[in-house]
Amino acid sequence: MTIRIATRNSALAKAQARQVAELLGGAELVEVSSDGEVGDKERFVRGVERALLAGEAEIGVHSAKDVPVEMPEGLVIAAVPTREDPADVWIGVGGSLDDVPEGARVGTASLRRRAQLLAIRQDLEVSELHGNVDTRLRKLAEGELDAIVLAAAGLRRLGREDEASFSIPAEAMTPAAGQGALVLQARGDDGGVIDAASVIGDETALRELTAERAVVALLDATCATPIGVHATARDAAEEADGGSLLIEAFVGLPDGSEWIRDRVEGDADEPAAAGALLAERLLGAGAREILDRAKALEGKP
Repeated sequence: MTIRIATRNSALAKAQARQVAELLGGAELVEVSSDGEVGDKERFVRGVERALLAGEAEIGVHSAKDVPVEMPEGLVIAAVPTREDPADVWIGVGGSLDDVPEGARVGTASLRRRAQLLAIRQDLEVSELHGNVDTRLRKLAEGELDAIVLAAAGLRRLGREDEASFSIPAEAMTPAAGQGALVLQARGDDGGVIDAASVIGDETALRELTAERAVVALLDATCATPIGVHATARDAAEEADGGSLLIEAFVGLPDGSEWIRDRVEGDADEPAAAGALLAERLLGAGAREILDRAKALEGKP
């Protein structure tokens, strides 16, 4: 049986789907549309999920950071392949955040990136920037902006990683939960496909994603919430006392005026528990109040 992979028709989505097809040893791509969908980035996922549930494809490929914690009944995460670099990168003027010119115009659609940029550099003029990677790079080239911030993984998958000026350190810009990772989604009753997908899965990437999604779930966050969560798992073979998992998070207001950063270390074999511990610490430090105020500032219900 030829496995069919459902993907959106953007350049990045198709590049990701082709990468998975190669890992599987061959597959047919089925393009679906998110046109007409309303809402935030989760709309990118819905068309693929509909194709899976309708039997039009066996596997759906998503950027992990776009996949909601709650998935439609009947669908499961079949595998998470080896993760790409989860960092954010700066494209434009400057060789580091410290030497970016004062008042530089920076484009991003992410409240997470906005909050962390302004937490470090209140002088920056952060503008809302939507569109695919090509659109954003074109606006930068046309001089509408001095810089933009994108995910390193997306640039790499498009073969455009050389356009990055520098990678932003994690201590300054905590990545989004799932950034750099792909999720292979399948129907829960399709055991053969799940088995085929599991062959290309990476246990370390799955543990990291599980921990990150646990934090997102307990904070009742979405891909539009100004939070960053990043886990780093180390295998037992690398450590004398067994595998460990370091997970760190950022929660802040979109204007950068107030934020919380925290980190915990847990057992790599229990990533959800490590994520839950970090979420509890964040809530105890006032994360819920900050996120409620962030919603009010954005005028969201």
